[in-house]
Amino acid sequence: MTLPNQKDEPKSTVTKESMLVKSNLKGDWPNIFLLLLLYIMQGIPLGIVTVIPMLLQSKQNVTYKEQALFSIVVWPFSLKLLWAPLVDALYIQKIGRRKSWLIPVQFLMGICFFYMAIDINDLLPETGKPNILKLVFVFFTSTFMAATQDIVVDGWALTLLQKKNVGYASTCAAMGQVMGVMISAVSFILFTSEDFSNKYLRITHNVGGIVTVKSLFLIWGTLFMTITTLIAIFKNEKDNRLEDNHIKLNTFQNYKLLWDILNLPSVKILAIALLTMMIGFASTDSVLTLKLIDAGVPKDNIMIIQTGMYAIKIIIPMIAVKYTSGPKPMSIYLNVTPIRLLCNSLFVLLIYYTPELIRNNGVIDIPMYYYAILLIIQTIHDIQFNIMTVALGAFYYRISDTRFGGTYMTLLNTLSNLGTLWSKSAAIGLIDVLTFKECSFDSKNNCSTLNLQNMCKSKGGDCIVIVNGYYVESIVFTIFGIIWYFIFKNILKRLQSESPTHWQINTKVQEFENDKNAYTMDVKS
Repeated sequence: MTLPNQKDEPKSTVTKESMLVKSNLKGDWPNIFLLLLLYIMQGIPLGIVTVIPMLLQSKQNVTYKEQALFSIVVWPFSLKLLWAPLVDALYIQKIGRRKSWLIPVQFLMGICFFYMAIDINDLLPETGKPNILKLVFVFFTSTFMAATQDIVVDGWALTLLQKKNVGYASTCAAMGQVMGVMISAVSFILFTSEDFSNKYLRITHNVGGIVTVKSLFLIWGTLFMTITTLIAIFKNEKDNRLEDNHIKLNTFQNYKLLWDILNLPSVKILAIALLTMMIGFASTDSVLTLKLIDAGVPKDNIMIIQTGMYAIKIIIPMIAVKYTSGPKPMSIYLNVTPIRLLCNSLFVLLIYYTPELIRNNGVIDIPMYYYAILLIIQTIHDIQFNIMTVALGAFYYRISDTRFGGTYMTLLNTLSNLGTLWSKSAAIGLIDVLTFKECSFDSKNNCSTLNLQNMCKSKGGDCIVIVNGYYVESIVFTIFGIIWYFIFKNILKRLQSESPTHWQINTKVQEFENDKNAYTMDVKS
């Protein structure tokens, strides 16, 4: 039975035609710069997390078990869907829906940096063993805050920019995160290095780097506090109650919203595509570096090349936005997909010929032309990867229901993250399963375990690879990627052309006489 004063939710002002309007950044440039700044800030703690394992390993006083323990600090970005509905539902209207979370979260990130600086001798001592448990707790907390900030900024981007410009939010995210990671990672490793500082940054040699780890944490803490204060004072958030399609949901309704979004026919199809779209590239993305190291290429040299790739990761989104900010970003993604699948063969050939190219009379002597080849192939890969990432993100921003932006965006990002994580894990795990070896003097010894390998070596033998699992896996995964492409090509093109109503939750709202902005939601499938 219909309750008094109950009415159907006003129709969204976003139409299919509005999605096709050509983007124009006039009036949106300040918001673009704000988004870029927020994503840079998000990338700073992530960059530190990526280089801490290298720093720990270089000290040679931590075990792989402890390294594995530290790896859990990145989990919040894969689990943020669990608290995204809270971020969308709970806020102080006077402060703003997004600023209610952004301000305290970024202040807490600044406090984390100050604490790291104060307790640096226990967290990362110059000599002696670091306190791994405390290190995990502190960086898990900072990553949790960064993941929460990501939910907030993704949701804010949907309303911060004009609807015709939301495709640029993906570019801001891609560029900003990479810039933040680069700033923190490079400064953390290189600027604190005595050898690097004396060789490239100083006129006369001195002890230590040009900055200490403690001073870096203090600098970042100060920046976070200062920038957040300025945003709190000078950036006004649009009152979402003024929107015709505004709905106020409680926490339970927001969690129910997740399930209802997943039950949308278009989202169901998209979810299947997102969970499987990275299988075709998983072998190249997850195993290449490991195989190069196995072949004898020094990991330090690989890192130098990968550091140089940051420039590509920053420049490509700036170029790609011209195409991905339009009404059909998934067309760009689909155009690059077969090219990237074809390029899998380049990496297979590189791995196959690497042992021959880097050895001279059995001794590793890597010529410069090999690094040139590696740089070219890595550049091709990163260009394709970043174009596809920006295109996919632009698609998310276009289809997300702005009423539930943080939850919607987080759901889509979580689906694609899960698709990437499980396919990469499968690629790494299947290498040993698909690889077949035997001892050079004992064909019954398949060298499948460390004990069998040691037994073979102790008797003067070598474990010879009969079937290399990497090549088998690369072929199988590439074939799967080709099949995926032909299955989902037309489906994804159709989905990107759908009206916004295909991506919106049908709702009924109840308006109370004593509060015209208080609503309840009855979600219909």
